[in-house]
Amino acid sequence: MNFPLSVAFVLCWSSGFIGAKLGAESADGVTVLMWRFLPLAVLLVGVTTTRYGSAWRGLTPRDAARQIAVGALSQSGYLLTVYYAIQLGVSSGTVALIDGTQPLVVGALAGPLLRQYASRRQWLGLCLGVAGVGVVTSADAMATSGVVWWAYAVPFLGMASLVAATFLERRSCAQVPPLVSMTIHCTTSAVVFTAFAVGVGAASPPAAPSFWIATLWLVVLATFGGYGLYWLALERAGVTQVNTLMFLMAPVTALWGALMFGEPFGPQTAVGLAVGFAAVLVVRRGSAAATSPGPS
Repeated sequence: MNFPLSVAFVLCWSSGFIGAKLGAESADGVTVLMWRFLPLAVLLVGVTTTRYGSAWRGLTPRDAARQIAVGALSQSGYLLTVYYAIQLGVSSGTVALIDGTQPLVVGALAGPLLRQYASRRQWLGLCLGVAGVGVVTSADAMATSGVVWWAYAVPFLGMASLVAATFLERRSCAQVPPLVSMTIHCTTSAVVFTAFAVGVGAASPPAAPSFWIATLWLVVLATFGGYGLYWLALERAGVTQVNTLMFLMAPVTALWGALMFGEPFGPQTAVGLAVGFAAVLVVRRGSAAATSPGPS
């Protein structure tokens, strides 16, 4: 995966945690999620059915059901846990940081499930990345107080949901056009979040401008940018390389959160950032060595 795409993916995916923090300042997480996806789903359905109707041809009920499941896991399940954790008081950097353990889980499962085995150098990079995540986690936990202990377990559920969605999509043989799959995912999320928001009485959006700024931020940067680039990068670079970039989300989000919200960012977090960069470099070199010609 080329460098500009990697940078764009890291920044756009990290922006989702910052947008969640922005939205949480003016409304409940489920309210933000409902109004993030409901107008977007209506727009995507309208555009894809009127201008790109041919893209839906050949989509079988089984393919559609798989895409609905992928959307429910990768958006609904993942985002509900992220927003809930932030609403409980967990910092955006810590939530991103817990999600940073995803590459090790993916690396362990990619071999038996996708036949994409990691090399020894890639495993070294994955373990190095987890060490960087641990450094940043301990720093943030020491600097944050007043958060119930079980709140830190919530993001792990979201991480598991995204991992499950990744493997479910990768194991599919059907080639669904990206615009169609995003439309199905966003429509699924719109239905889930709208039902949830109406059920808990949180469907009415606040009048505060900050709410709509956060919503626009999330639609443009997080959904079209981060979420769209995630699946594009998987197609081009494979599971291990893309998920290794997740090691950078925590320190980048922690730095971003420190600049925008005054969240803690000390020397320990900086060390974690450096270790995360080193992990990405090691895995990339391992991938290059694995694909270069040579004796078997």
